Amino acid sequence: MTASANAARFFVDRHSIERPDKTAFREAAGKKRSLSYGQLAIDSSHFAGALARAGITRESRIAMLVLDQIEFPQIFWGALKSGVIPVPLNTLLSTAVYEAILRDSRATALFVSAELWPVVKLAAQAAPELRHIVVIGDEIPEGTTGLIDFLAGAEPQQAVACSADEVAFWLYSSGSTGLPKGVRHVHGAIRASADTYGAQVLKLAEQDVVYSVAKLFFAYGLGNAMNMPMAVGATAVLFNGRPTPEVVLDILEAEKPTIFCGVPTLYAATLA
Repeated sequence: MTASANAARFFVDRHSIERPDKTAFREAAGKKRSLSYGQLAIDSSHFAGALARAGITRESRIAMLVLDQIEFPQIFWGALKSGVIPVPLNTLLSTAVYEAILRDSRATALFVSAELWPVVKLAAQAAPELRHIVVIGDEIPEGTTGLIDFLAGAEPQQAVACSADEVAFWLYSSGSTGLPKGVRHVHGAIRASADTYGAQVLKLAEQDVVYSVAKLFFAYGLGNAMNMPMAVGATAVLFNGRPTPEVVLDILEAEKPTIFCGVPTLYAATLA
């Protein structure tokens, strides 16, 4: 095994040397924060160290019920650095479905945006394997830990050595034929999609700005708004709200993306 096969080395750490001040992500709503590639490398290493300090070991699963905000890449890539497997979850599901997924994945930790805590609270409390609940936001509910406190004082950890066919993350299916099913994705596949669709079809380049209406918890959104732009050092615009036609048009005007990744229903609604 070589450390270079860890996807976080290619997608995050090399940029901290080649383009540390380049904006990797910027938010189109709320506080409109931004995150540089250099800062992402630092933050993800600290997150990896915080996982280790919390006793969350390699190949354990952590559930991510996180909106499209800069904490998403920090958590996702920090987990990959540590060999822990992040499981991004659809932010639009019911409490019962969250409970089924938490039980099925046997997630040992849940990282959740504060806005989503009410719908997942009972599911989290019923999940037998869950030992840590970490909330992202200013108001931290009783019985949980804030992300700032979870990270405080953690020693940074570099990317662990792994093979290209080692599991990197899980995504759950839509559940159209029953409950959602966990699908495993390996480290090598992340770069393969960027080298093919990202480079050969979208022809992404460093100067591009990408906005995807599909959220990061979708495979489509994860590729368009994170993995493929990061492969070339481009910038992705994140929006944590509902992408109505009016809102999307405002974002397009304000952010001026060079590449826009939409979906048929949005195009139809916009035309209507």
